[in-house]
Amino acid sequence: MQSGLRSGKLTKWKDERGFGFIQPVDGSQEVFLHISEIKDATRRPQENDTIYYHCIVDSDGKVRAYNAFILGARNKSEPSSSRTKPSDAIISSFPIVELVLLSLLPLFGAIRFTWTTRNPIPLILYPVMSLVTYALYADDKSRAKRKDWRTSEQTLHLCELAGGWLGGFIAQRILRHKGQKKSYQVTFWAIVIIHYVVWLFWLFSGGTL
Repeated sequence: MQSGLRSGKLTKWKDERGFGFIQPVDGSQEVFLHISEIKDATRRPQENDTIYYHCIVDSDGKVRAYNAFILGARNKSEPSSSRTKPSDAIISSFPIVELVLLSLLPLFGAIRFTWTTRNPIPLILYPVMSLVTYALYADDKSRAKRKDWRTSEQTLHLCELAGGWLGGFIAQRILRHKGQKKSYQVTFWAIVIIHYVVWLFWLFSGGTL
């Protein structure tokens, strides 16, 4: 059974898992909300947000929201004539300049390490782990849309720490995944800083083990 547009307050929100519960203004039963049902949002949901939504009752009696939006955090719809193709959107959102600037020091360090030690592991590890990390981001976002079991943030961070943070950075920009979550970003940029510090220490110590 479906309903017309309703509103309520987001009383519970588990951002790491992408779901929460809305308390309708009429005081009726709480409504389950998954992040994939929030449309045209300019940010992630937060507790105490006012949510407008339609709701549906599943066969098991569970009430869930769909086609929801956050009051005060909704993008204005663009006219169809101004919409770009998906391929154009990917190209335009690819962070070329930022990626080049971020990768300069690790790339230089990896090349220098390979040259001086004859050990190509860092030079191989960065692109391989970046591809793995990007794939995990894409899979996690797909799982979120399907409301399936998610890839843990610890797994994503371990892959970033193992050299895949460049792939994670690209995924955040292109896939629009994990980029708005502050707690995730703090850990992500801490990992980036760790890599920078290690390379700077190694280079300024004369490039010796």
